Amino acid sequence: MPLGPESFHEQPAPAEQPTAEQPATDQAADTIQAARGAQWIAGTALITLAALLVGRQLLAWQPEPTPDSSSSRLEQELRWSPDPERRRLAALLLASRDGNQPLQQWQRLRGQGWGLDPLAPVAIKQEALAAERLGWSRTAEALWQQLQRRFPGAAATADALYALGRSSAPTRQQLLERFPSHPAALAAALELATDPAGAPAVRRAAAVHLAEWGPRWPGAREVLLAECQLARSAAQAHQRQQLALGLARLEDGAAALRCLGQPATSLNSAAATLTLSRSLLGAGASGDPSLATAGRQGLISLLLRWPDAKETDDALRALADDPSDAAIATLEGLPKRWNDQGPVQARLALAGRIDPARVLQQWPLDPAGWELRWQLARRALLQQRWDEARNLLQLPPRSRWPAPLAARQRFWLGYSLDKLGQQAAARGIWRDLVRQDGGGYYGWRASLRLGEDSLAPLTGTAETDAMINRLKAVGWQPLNSGQPELERLWRAGQALEAWELWRHLRRGQIADSADSLRLEGLLRLGIDDNGHGLEQLERASQRLQGQDCKLRQQLERGLHPLRYPNAFRSAARDSGVNAALLLGVAKAESQFMPAARSPVGAIGLLQLMPETAQEVAGAPLTPAALEDPERSSRLGALYLRQLLERWQGDLLPAVASYNAGAGAVAGWDAGLRQREPELWVESIPYPETRLYVKKVLGNAWSYLRGARLGCER
Repeated sequence: MPLGPESFHEQPAPAEQPTAEQPATDQAADTIQAARGAQWIAGTALITLAALLVGRQLLAWQPEPTPDSSSSRLEQELRWSPDPERRRLAALLLASRDGNQPLQQWQRLRGQGWGLDPLAPVAIKQEALAAERLGWSRTAEALWQQLQRRFPGAAATADALYALGRSSAPTRQQLLERFPSHPAALAAALELATDPAGAPAVRRAAAVHLAEWGPRWPGAREVLLAECQLARSAAQAHQRQQLALGLARLEDGAAALRCLGQPATSLNSAAATLTLSRSLLGAGASGDPSLATAGRQGLISLLLRWPDAKETDDALRALADDPSDAAIATLEGLPKRWNDQGPVQARLALAGRIDPARVLQQWPLDPAGWELRWQLARRALLQQRWDEARNLLQLPPRSRWPAPLAARQRFWLGYSLDKLGQQAAARGIWRDLVRQDGGGYYGWRASLRLGEDSLAPLTGTAETDAMINRLKAVGWQPLNSGQPELERLWRAGQALEAWELWRHLRRGQIADSADSLRLEGLLRLGIDDNGHGLEQLERASQRLQGQDCKLRQQLERGLHPLRYPNAFRSAARDSGVNAALLLGVAKAESQFMPAARSPVGAIGLLQLMPETAQEVAGAPLTPAALEDPERSSRLGALYLRQLLERWQGDLLPAVASYNAGAGAVAGWDAGLRQREPELWVESIPYPETRLYVKKVLGNAWSYLRGARLGCER
């Protein structure tokens, strides 16, 4: 039987008993001694108080511990700091490093749940989890009870309700109602939905909970599909609609429409209609025109039925973003109120149906106007109409594009000026670009044009080690969220707790602003959800306007995380390929997910096709073997080396070949690539490959630079 925590309590010493009556002659001496003792105690108390005050003053000069603090420093803080809050912070940081030592975790966290600080409920939760791992069920239950009693509104209490709800259906229901979007509630809902002994009504209610609050939760998709097959009665129509919307949020428009059993136009809210219709448009773009038609009909229905709803702007943009020819006729047929909006007019101008100059003048700050301006400028650049390109790229005075779009605009403006013979002006623009936003593809090309830096295809061991060490040195950074409780958890090394608090506070609200996308992306990276985290940071970078250098630097660092450094270091040494290039490929291909598999069958960090991997390895390989980061990075590096050798070290066709195949790339204009490499990239006939080349080489450049931003003005 395992030892319980009572084994670690020291027993109090027995009280001292009097043995004889004191002589009367000693009473005066005892009185004097007692007075001196009282003075000594008072003096000691004053000295202790002074020491505490001095200690607190000294602490004020020393920053609080962070996840980067050494274990030795944290041990000193835990043992000797006069500030109990710092001791608790140190205890949590140390406990987060003791993942396989629950007894040590429990000992560190014992008694740290005092007070009302946001770290108190987390300390109790972590102590309870350690007790559970040790098999101390009664101790763990007492801690869970304490947690829910003292902190009923804390996000950590969801875990208490989950633990206590294992044997109490009402407690589990309380969890679903009070913390619906918390991961503990989603885990409970999945268990209820997949319990073969559960009542059908309970299973369906749990599936609807997942559809509404967590359709991306692992295992939820299968539950939604299964329940859609069962919910067929008229009385279950509302539940079926919720299940369908959950599938739509998973971007599975076809399954959502089958589940609903009705067209998107039948939904009874603008928000639901928008969700399903956008999902159908996406499914239609993948090859089923009927789904795209259903999506367009749903969006038009939204505009007509709820003309004043806040979703109308998103509906118009979704219609305008539809690349099909059928979308043009749809947009032209809209009532004037909608036809006269910026996204619609920009799409029609791009299709040549109306005058682009009028659209650019009327909507200079609309994102749709930005895209129209770029597409027109790109067309002029490819046709080498330098005057026209320059005029399109010289923005109105009030324009403030997000950093990636601004970098693209400034590079090509400099390029156009250079072609027009204004070399000094061009170099000035490129220098400003490198100083202020020097990462990414356009930062690399501007540096090359200035002759200042290069991204060499091959590198030695010393360069690889220096780059990886530079990336490691960035270290822990605050979230800059403006939410003290979230920042406190993040500083305490409790990334999972911070993520769970964020989900609880958001209550299912989807991140859409630049700042919410930035925060959620960083939190997801903190729990190693690299795929969704990087996706959200990319979206944030496309929306973040303004000149806050600190936020832009944080975003740039988040967009280029260092994952599997030992694997990439080893692969770079064995192949001679730049480790920055390998990181750039892995980020673009798999977003650092080792088990990633593409629709066409590519596998692993560097997304190799099994046939290609076997050819490079010279031996048969199972698909599962390619999920190993060491093997995937090594084989990917060797394959890149082959491509670089084929193209005599030219990065542009080598990277393009990794995506489109060397045979396709061989048919593209080699002369243009030699004369005007940037125009060659813009002329790549496959939009996916064109974007891929920019992503990979922009990633590689940012990794090589260490995600620096100058931010000079």
